[in-house]
Amino acid sequence: EWGGQFENQQRASARLGVVLPISVLMIFAILYFTLGSLRSSVLILTNIPFAMVGGMVALALSGEYLSVPASVGFIALFGIAVLNGLVMVSYFRQLRADGVPLAEAVRLGAERRLRPVLMTASIAAFGLVPLLFATGPGSEIQKPLAIVVVGGLVSATLLTLVLLPILYERFGESAGEHAEEEEGMA
Repeated sequence: EWGGQFENQQRASARLGVVLPISVLMIFAILYFTLGSLRSSVLILTNIPFAMVGGMVALALSGEYLSVPASVGFIALFGIAVLNGLVMVSYFRQLRADGVPLAEAVRLGAERRLRPVLMTASIAAFGLVPLLFATGPGSEIQKPLAIVVVGGLVSATLLTLVLLPILYERFGESAGEHAEEEEGMA
């Protein structure tokens, strides 16, 4: 019986090794076709490593290991992290389209999208808190998933609010225009 469970775990892990990259590629494709911008799509995808760091640290601190439920948690986490990045970047782009200078658009966007990003992350995290403390049947599946999502949301949210605006100002669509404006003023 243990051998069968181990073999099932190995097959599921191999499948997830294919599914995870495919899910990231699908997310990228949807972002690219929606936004029409390679830079914005890549900037939004930078939230995925931010989220992974938090998820892996949370797994390590909790003594859990990377399992199938934890991997499923990473897929869910990627979706939430990308959503938060999309909320920020799309608002930066909207402000730029309205003629707001880059630095001001980033500052205003970060201020005005603070609450939506925090609400999205906190609702998802608070919804999973009961699973973190589950002890009954099925908790061995629920716990790793919740640990990954909650831990990843902490790091992804902090980095989305702090690092993503900096990255957008440096590498966003209009970053080249911003550098040219500064050179023209000098």
